[in-house]
Amino acid sequence: MLADKDRIFTNLYGLHDPGLAGAMARGQWDGTKALLDNGRDWVVNEVKKSGLRGRGGAGFPTGLKWSFMPKEVGERPHYLVVNADESEPGTCKDREIMRHDPHILLEGCLVACFGMAAHVAYIYIRGEFIREREALQRAIDEAYEARLIGKDNIHGWDCDIYVHHGAGAYICGEETALLESMEGKKGQPRLKPPFPANVGLYGCPTTVNNVESIAVTPEILRRGAGWFASFGRENNTGTKLFCISGHVNAPCTVEEEMSIPFRDLIDKHAGGVRGGWKNLLAVIPGGSSVPCVPADACENLLMDFDALMEVKSGLGTAAVIVMDKSTDIIRAVARLAYFYKHESCGQCTPCREGTGWMWRVLERMARGEAEKREIDMLLDVTYQVEGHTICALGDAAAWPVQGLIRHFRHVIEERIDAYSANPKPMDITALEAAE
Repeated sequence: MLADKDRIFTNLYGLHDPGLAGAMARGQWDGTKALLDNGRDWVVNEVKKSGLRGRGGAGFPTGLKWSFMPKEVGERPHYLVVNADESEPGTCKDREIMRHDPHILLEGCLVACFGMAAHVAYIYIRGEFIREREALQRAIDEAYEARLIGKDNIHGWDCDIYVHHGAGAYICGEETALLESMEGKKGQPRLKPPFPANVGLYGCPTTVNNVESIAVTPEILRRGAGWFASFGRENNTGTKLFCISGHVNAPCTVEEEMSIPFRDLIDKHAGGVRGGWKNLLAVIPGGSSVPCVPADACENLLMDFDALMEVKSGLGTAAVIVMDKSTDIIRAVARLAYFYKHESCGQCTPCREGTGWMWRVLERMARGEAEKREIDMLLDVTYQVEGHTICALGDAAAWPVQGLIRHFRHVIEERIDAYSANPKPMDITALEAAE
């Protein structure tokens, strides 16, 4: 279990002052200039050595991503864009950082901008996050007033930070759709290549990182890459914010070390599964876009990228959605399918057509009004969508359905059998009204 002295987010629950005075009392903005004095290459290499992987879902090595930016600044300026469009169902970590501990993010922006030779950072915040935006703007104003950021600041690296408020589109969580939205265009993903590190915001070199990924970097530099790398397993290092919701006794967001056993995470932080461990049906371990994991695979499950890949799921944003045996698993996945149908930008045919098709079939399966041969047809459609779209929304829509069929095919078959044995009588009143 992670000791309190090793926690990076020390005001996650808003128990202390979120302002500049409180942040500095907790150790933020401490010796920041000394960190920058070590040079850009040192900053990037320390982040690389720490093993930090992107906390927004994909898990790409953060230091490596920073190193893709051009070494020298030419005619085109460099930009840092912080992805605060936290729209993945079940995910509620970045909003806690922004409303309770915003200065840790701002210091991270300064450090990351320095490492990538950028003088401007944009924080793209989710449209529904009104109070979070206000808290973030207050912190930015404080930082400017104290000359921690801005032109000719006390750290010796000019850095302006701006908040860009989105309009509430899930697709804008995809980095290139986010850039399109920031440029005032429709939020639709771009074809890659070119990648943002070469042609990003306004056609300039740009790195897009998640809030948590940026926020942890100053503490990594202060305590050393070896300290951060000492948590978790190899290739799965550091601390992580886990958002635990669903059928647990005490839903929470908690910072823990990577590779913590799933059962420890639930029992020690979330008060255990509602009705006891034996009442567990399944868990979605990384936000709604990853396949569910059945209870029998959860006993010795570790919460990290590699362990969850081994059970054909993923860590994603570490949004842990627990489902007990009262859950109608087919209807739950059908509801997720509706979400992805609704949020598809419609640019790619497999996603535009496939998400609606999957939702309609799952709705019939939830009622039992389907045939067993349709289960394999549905699975085949998920494979036609997965990997055949510009961005990963097609994959996100397909994976929960694949997890349902992989682990709970028998539930679908039983529902179909039950309906076939006793079909619901036709609603004559509704029929007459339709006529």
